[in-house]
Amino acid sequence: MNPTELRADVPALQEAVYLNFGAHGPSPRYVVEAANEFQQSHEYHAPVRDDPYGAAFEAFDRTRERVASFIGAAPDEVALTESTTAGINAVANAIDWEPGDVVVRTDLEHPAGILPWQRLRADGVEVRVVETEDGRLDPADFAEAVEGAKLAVFSAVTWTHGTRLPVAELVDIAHDAGARTLVDAVQVPGQMPMDVTEWNADVVAAAGHKWLLGLWGGGFLYVDREVAESLAPRTVGYRSVETPTADPYEFAAGARRFEVGSANPAPHVALREAIEVIDEVGVERIQQRIQRLAARFVDSVPSDALRSPETPESGLVTVDVEDSAATVERLSNDGIVIRALPASNAVRASIHAVNTASEVDRLVEALAPEWE
Repeated sequence: MNPTELRADVPALQEAVYLNFGAHGPSPRYVVEAANEFQQSHEYHAPVRDDPYGAAFEAFDRTRERVASFIGAAPDEVALTESTTAGINAVANAIDWEPGDVVVRTDLEHPAGILPWQRLRADGVEVRVVETEDGRLDPADFAEAVEGAKLAVFSAVTWTHGTRLPVAELVDIAHDAGARTLVDAVQVPGQMPMDVTEWNADVVAAAGHKWLLGLWGGGFLYVDREVAESLAPRTVGYRSVETPTADPYEFAAGARRFEVGSANPAPHVALREAIEVIDEVGVERIQQRIQRLAARFVDSVPSDALRSPETPESGLVTVDVEDSAATVERLSNDGIVIRALPASNAVRASIHAVNTASEVDRLVEALAPEWE
């Protein structure tokens, strides 16, 4: 399968110029069909012909294994979650915090990487924010901030600029300072290769509803197996423990302690199908096409209006406009879907391999009045 063939199987892409994959990736028909087929089987047949719990657990196991192979992990290092936010919160609530403990984050984080630490401030946890410039993080500033910290949180690809942070380097710096690391990687899977062993991070949170073109609800969490043994989730259910009827209970080994109870397997069945499709097209092939299309867009943007790098590092490209909300609405009325970034007069285009050069050119033409 090539990107053009994949594009033809995504109904939403036939209706508009869609350039908002960093927020939501519309699914191809067979991803939705995989979820629907499982749902029908689970509701119509499993209760009388099988065991609905067994069918669900088998579906979870298969997806856990597929995610693990896709990101370079072992199955027992993967937990299936609802979203990136759910994964980050689960880990935040599993750490034994004490007053005076320190969390470090950057000023580039999505609210998913900000709000959990704001809540912890009420418990006496200090939150240090590393300032950045043009989507770039100075490792020296980061090293200073993580001294004495318990946890460092940062994104692999910034949602504001599309820049790629030096994940492995930052992980090493944090570990040298005695801090654990939590990486928000939601903008990575589906648009560029992802191997958690190369990062050496303690925890990586992501989801499949963006560049992977999966459904909402299909999130996943990587937790290093040794780190997992030191984490005690606050939310506990029969999937979290070794023996649900035991008293006292014992957490399940590895990342599965972060799975709780009777979640709907359908989004994770869809996630497995989405990974299969992306793998069939080829992640490196997708990355190369995204690079070409993003560069085509950037080359047409005035340098003083460009917030992202002149040589794109991802499919996320942010540009300045006079009124972001009005611009998004104007383009939407013209059949072009992008998004406004909050608290700034900037809009972001998220360009996937399933987009075309003509769509990028149409975006350039539509944005031209902003810079005249």
